[in-house]
Amino acid sequence: MAERIEFKGLLSFLILHELRTEALYGEQLAARVGARKGDTLTPGTIYPALKRLRECKLVTYSRDGRKKVYSLSATGKKELAGLYKEFGRYFKGLREKIPKVRKKSTTARKRAVRARSRSSAKVKSRRGTRKRTPRAKRR
Repeated sequence: MAERIEFKGLLSFLILHELRTEALYGEQLAARVGARKGDTLTPGTIYPALKRLRECKLVTYSRDGRKKVYSLSATGKKELAGLYKEFGRYFKGLREKIPKVRKKSTTARKRAVRARSRSSAKVKSRRGTRKRTPRAKRR
């Protein structure tokens, strides 16, 4: 089995890519980027990367209570557009060579949600059907 190749520096690109359409919390970013990577991202991975992107003025944040909501800055949008062009140039012609991958994770996620909703419905339906035994009279 071949050793897995790591794409160093791809984390920053993936964060910018995920923020292109909506503002997200750090946990949401970690989950989305982790899902793309097929792994879970720890806070020790995602937050230092977000800090670097903030220092470069590519990402901004606002507070929502105690949480920070991250969004792409105008500079970040320009940088991301340049990165898309660069990636297109680097990987030109590879799209046809890369096999299509079915979205198994989406299907598995839907099954898990259905299973959870079925089990919670059973629990709710059982609550009202339990026979109650009469209490002993107090004297």
